[in-house]
Amino acid sequence: MNAYPIPVVAAAGAAGLALPLLGWALLARPDAALARSRENLVRGWDATVAAEARPGGGGLARLARSLTPRGTVTRLDRLLARAGRPPAWPLARVVAAKLVLAAVGGGIGVLLLSANPSVPLVLLVLLVVGVSWFVPDLLLLSRGQERQQAIALELADTLDQMTIAVEAGLGFESAIARAGRNGKGPLAEELVRTLQDIAVGQPRREAYLALAERTGVKDLRRFIRAVIQADAFGVSIADVLRTQSHEMRLKRRQRAEQKAMQIPVKVIFPLILCILPTLFIVLLGPVVLSVMGTFGH
Repeated sequence: MNAYPIPVVAAAGAAGLALPLLGWALLARPDAALARSRENLVRGWDATVAAEARPGGGGLARLARSLTPRGTVTRLDRLLARAGRPPAWPLARVVAAKLVLAAVGGGIGVLLLSANPSVPLVLLVLLVVGVSWFVPDLLLLSRGQERQQAIALELADTLDQMTIAVEAGLGFESAIARAGRNGKGPLAEELVRTLQDIAVGQPRREAYLALAERTGVKDLRRFIRAVIQADAFGVSIADVLRTQSHEMRLKRRQRAEQKAMQIPVKVIFPLILCILPTLFIVLLGPVVLSVMGTFGH
């Protein structure tokens, strides 16, 4: 009976260890304490939190975090903030998913290399491992970009609501609270979180700057800067809101016009590669066949 080569046994063992970790990283529920803390920010403190909260996956999370460079963890935390920190994807799970996906790809690659070692296959395995390592980053980056676009689209309408509320006699924070209650998108969620930060004792300036940093939207950052300057120099907040709202609408219209002007350029390549060849075949095909038939006789 022939013994299996050592690389095959090692790869099989690595794949066997990686699959349970992958299942934990993708299917495990969020930490109970973190989920309950989020609920408490909205609904108030529940005295049974300490008794009912049971942290899960602590050992695996610490192991994954210890094996991941600190810069990578910081970048993932920033991407999670841009993506709105989905409850199903805490930082520990994302870090573990990166390691697990890379381990699974590496284990499968070792199995393939042990059967048929070659330079192209080695390069392919390295490419698969690299892509597996960056898959969570790409998913978070895509979700963060979608969220930023949604915030940029909602900003002008939200500023209009806040302008109306301030001109009706409400304070700036009350106007933010009203816009957060009436809104349903990511911008409303960020406004509510900003008010919660202020309510727990964070200075207003730091809370506003944290809002701009979390979202990463240039228009919102410009608005926050204008609000901070208005508060520092005593400028009327209603005038700032009115000016910023008009500017946001103008920029949104300009972006729409820019995208409309880019459409003809983007259509050229599908037109040349897909539509025109088919059109030439349909129009010139019968003519070529008839000419070939005439000269053939």
